Amino acid sequence: MFDNLSERLNRTLKNLKGQGRLTEANISDALRDVRRALLEADVALAVVKSFINKVQARAIGQEVSTSLNPGQAFIKIVKDELTMVMGEQASPLNFKVEPPAVIMMAGLQGAGKTTSVGKLAKWLVEREKKKVMVVSADVYRPAAIKQLETLAAQVGVEFFPSSADQDPIEIARNARIEARKKFIDVLILDTAGRLHIDEEMMGEIQRLHQAIEPTETLFVVDAMTGQDAANTAKAFNDALALTGVILTKTDGDARGGAALSIREITGKPIKFLGAGEKTDALEPFHPERMAGRILGMGDVLSLIEEAEAKIDRTQAEKFAKKLQKSGEFDLEDFLEQLQQINRMGGISGMLGKLPGMGQLKGQVDNDRAEKEFKRLAAIIHSMTPNERRFPAVIKGSRKRRIAGGSGTSVQEVNKLLKQFGEMQKMMKKVSKGGMKNMMRGLAGKLPPGLGGGLPPGMR
Repeated sequence: MFDNLSERLNRTLKNLKGQGRLTEANISDALRDVRRALLEADVALAVVKSFINKVQARAIGQEVSTSLNPGQAFIKIVKDELTMVMGEQASPLNFKVEPPAVIMMAGLQGAGKTTSVGKLAKWLVEREKKKVMVVSADVYRPAAIKQLETLAAQVGVEFFPSSADQDPIEIARNARIEARKKFIDVLILDTAGRLHIDEEMMGEIQRLHQAIEPTETLFVVDAMTGQDAANTAKAFNDALALTGVILTKTDGDARGGAALSIREITGKPIKFLGAGEKTDALEPFHPERMAGRILGMGDVLSLIEEAEAKIDRTQAEKFAKKLQKSGEFDLEDFLEQLQQINRMGGISGMLGKLPGMGQLKGQVDNDRAEKEFKRLAAIIHSMTPNERRFPAVIKGSRKRRIAGGSGTSVQEVNKLLKQFGEMQKMMKKVSKGGMKNMMRGLAGKLPPGLGGGLPPGMR
């Protein structure tokens, strides 16, 4: 998300960085480019006008003229105003109620409501340490009930059964009674969607809302619908008094217009971003961090939080000690490091959060990287434990056996062993000379698609 906007804004603002003095003329040129970039990103016209007026008012005032570095001061203003447009600060879920806290999910059909229920349930269990139950009140789509049951089993949360012949209000009330009996912290209620907004849908969801009085009412909306997402969110908010928004399919939206329009149009905060189908593809929305990502400043805090949540700390510490002590690095370690990168969203996901690296994200082919990862994993899994620990023993007949077991060729096994040998040398440098040596040697050592052959800026 925001890839196109980020590229355009960075190109425009780069020209201002070195300016010793900003004038109304060069500010006007920059703002014209910013306005065009926002409109191309499908940001609502009213939001663009308001944003440009606020930036202009601050830029031609004392704030920039008295600055030692006017160009950087202007960029800070753009970042501050982007942050304000998206909501100023993160808006956490409210749990300050008698359990269970009920989270009601609303939205149009196809926006990703049911998938988001599963993702949110997993996030609440892992990040907030909550005991969660999920229930579907979508009596029009029995498949949605079954889908939610499957998701609940996948993420390890309680599922309250329902059926197409029941009343949605009855389902919700019975689920809350059961949640209280089981000392559940959070009950997530999935509701029916439609292909478009209609009176019948709004009437039903309003009655359900009044009957259950949820702690949070989250509107789930597809980011790829652009500013239409903001208009749909406003229609729901007029009927339901939303507490927040979950923006889905952000991995397929290179523009970002929805994220920049929703808060301004509805007055409601974006609480989560969903990217992809995996159950862990959900992250809290932090306006200031997102503004930093858009302007190529990175988002190191989110990267650290993600690492803490997804990386096995015990395994990482064990590996670090092993490396410091002997510099030894075997194929088991190699596979573990690739798995850690994969859990963090791959090379592309990490680049988007590193300062100055956002522009490189588009140069990594995610699909190719995932295929490459699976191929490497298959080859390593076809080896014996002894072969993984001592790769030097892998000769002709062993290579043929490994290739046959992994569905690859001997050439591909040779290629992996060569890449591993280079990585092994690099790790020995780390044990002797620290991270600087490792970063110097990293470019080109990973396979294509996983980061190999990155441009000089990555080095």
